Amino acid sequence: MRLVFMGTPDFAVPSLKRIYDDGHDVAAVLTQPDKPSRRGMKMSFSPVKELALERGTPVYQPASLKDGDITAVLHELKCQLIAVVAYGKLLTREMLELPPLGCINIHGSLLPKYRGAAPIQWAIINGERETGVTSMYMAEKLDAGDVLLTKKTPIGGDETAGDLFERLGEMGAGLLSETIDAIICGNAAPKPQDDNSATFAPPLVREMSPIDWNNTAFNIKCKVRGLNPWPVASAEWGGTVYKIFSVDIGDTALSSQKKPGEILSAGSGGLEVACSDGTVKIRELQAPGGRRMPAADYLRGHSIPSAPKNIQ
Repeated sequence: MRLVFMGTPDFAVPSLKRIYDDGHDVAAVLTQPDKPSRRGMKMSFSPVKELALERGTPVYQPASLKDGDITAVLHELKCQLIAVVAYGKLLTREMLELPPLGCINIHGSLLPKYRGAAPIQWAIINGERETGVTSMYMAEKLDAGDVLLTKKTPIGGDETAGDLFERLGEMGAGLLSETIDAIICGNAAPKPQDDNSATFAPPLVREMSPIDWNNTAFNIKCKVRGLNPWPVASAEWGGTVYKIFSVDIGDTALSSQKKPGEILSAGSGGLEVACSDGTVKIRELQAPGGRRMPAADYLRGHSIPSAPKNIQ
């Protein structure tokens, strides 16, 4: 099949690889414009662009889809299908109506739950036990098109958003392959979503990072996992802000007389902090200007403001 692929981050790379491996004719790849690297010395390519260039596929990076220029390009490409995976822009009506077999999308949730930009992170933050990937026909409304196929998977108790991104990226690639095969064979059976059951997953922002120790240990752990690898949870003691990368649920009996956020112990066992229903044990942290490390290792040479004296 002749198709156009649209995608940008690492999550989309397995899907593009699978399309190549399945032998489809990739007429072009659309991805987000290049961005300055972290050091600001040169422009960095998206992971999808890197793969497309390796395979010799034409790459387009329109700043906008609304001026009609890229629609004209797509018309000239005469593709049968457009496949979209984490592209980052909404397609116009003209683009949606262009390919004869439609535009399909792979989304990292079990729609209609978690429509939007950050479904994987919010599923973890909200303590979901299960998630998955969904293929759908695209509509003008965000993530509201008719569902084609789904795959479910449990969420691990220690799984971070980064871990789940990687797993769902691979699952999404398989689902995209199955969906394209179903469309080619005429077996696709789209089903409308129940808008009344829809939930939304807005983009994450840095302001979400601070941990509210008045929450339960379970909710705090979910937040820490969901914000890893970005923007990463944080905690402040004595005016110093620490990034918190992983935690365990501690003892439900230790914090009854303690103020949420108070450090109960700091030493070879790491940091144990009071919360609303018990304690949270911090496993990995990063101090300002330092590197990410186990909390116990950090405490061998440093102290935490407001913490009890370290016990080595």
